[in-house]
Amino acid sequence: MLLNNRINAFCELGKFLDQFKSTGYEKVNTVKLNDDFFDKMIHKIETAEHYNGWFTKENVMYSLTQWGKALTKRKLSTWISKYSLSDEVMPKTIGVIMAGNIPLVGFHDFLSVLISGHKILVKQSSNDNQLLPFLASYLIAIDSEFEKHISFTTEKFTDFDAVIATGSNNTARYFEHYFGKVPHIIRKNRNSVAVLTGHETQEQLVNLGEDIFRYFGLGCRSVSKLMVPVGYDFDLFFKSMYSYHDIITSAKYANNYDYNKAVYLMSNFKLFENGFLMLKEDQSYASPIATLFYETYTSQEELLEKLEADNEKIQCVVSRGISESHVDFGQTQSPELSDYADGVDVIEFLTKIN
Repeated sequence: MLLNNRINAFCELGKFLDQFKSTGYEKVNTVKLNDDFFDKMIHKIETAEHYNGWFTKENVMYSLTQWGKALTKRKLSTWISKYSLSDEVMPKTIGVIMAGNIPLVGFHDFLSVLISGHKILVKQSSNDNQLLPFLASYLIAIDSEFEKHISFTTEKFTDFDAVIATGSNNTARYFEHYFGKVPHIIRKNRNSVAVLTGHETQEQLVNLGEDIFRYFGLGCRSVSKLMVPVGYDFDLFFKSMYSYHDIITSAKYANNYDYNKAVYLMSNFKLFENGFLMLKEDQSYASPIATLFYETYTSQEELLEKLEADNEKIQCVVSRGISESHVDFGQTQSPELSDYADGVDVIEFLTKIN
């Protein structure tokens, strides 16, 4: 399958997805196969929450919007230009075990394997098994060669050359035992952190709310912890978060808020809270739903040393430009194609499989 054909097929998928924006549906007559797929995609979006209560229409549309923006000829070509990809690929079968915490969470691995010219064997989480097979069917309809390259399974992998597996710290031990003899990428739990200095504008803090509340905070790129200077005043922070107060109308989120608040109060933990978000001082990175952990620092140097020491626990860091590697406020859920989970370059990994 020619590299240019692979790129073109994903570009067509990007044009298809670009019709399903966060602002609503907009059918474009020039998009290929719309008569066969447009209405079916709407059905997938509208029914996603029936299969997973966290997959609200708003969050599914947000995910589709991000991928619609990413799958352009320019972005795809720029992304893969630094790799030695060619038409003469001896395709290997790459088993990909996907998480199910947010909509289409495994799509980047799906894209990476196929754009590299390999075959993908997908095992999805039952929490996110509706959208990707449908998008795969669109790709196959665009270019039938993909049918030879895409497979889904609910069973254990039995015939594969390499593995990319994403799960918890507990499942990672199983993955390492089972897949240790083949080339592999195994991802564990990671969380994201925001560094505040007390000099942020209200606009920046409002944007931070997107990093905190998008996908109900379930993504590895969702900010689950704040690093704040000693004596930090949370008043402006809470004022800035108020624009997200409607999140408490989600029954699942509200149930988690009530439960975790009760647990904290019974344990006599000190909390800051505003009716839909709790702040608890804690050294851990993985906070429960509706809770943000926070930790104080005394100097920027000390802070950066801690973040570096805990690098393997952190997916990304949000800050007001403290480091070039940090992400701007409001941008954690809009990664570039070159922003790899856990910082492991999947394309580079795939090019080295013999």
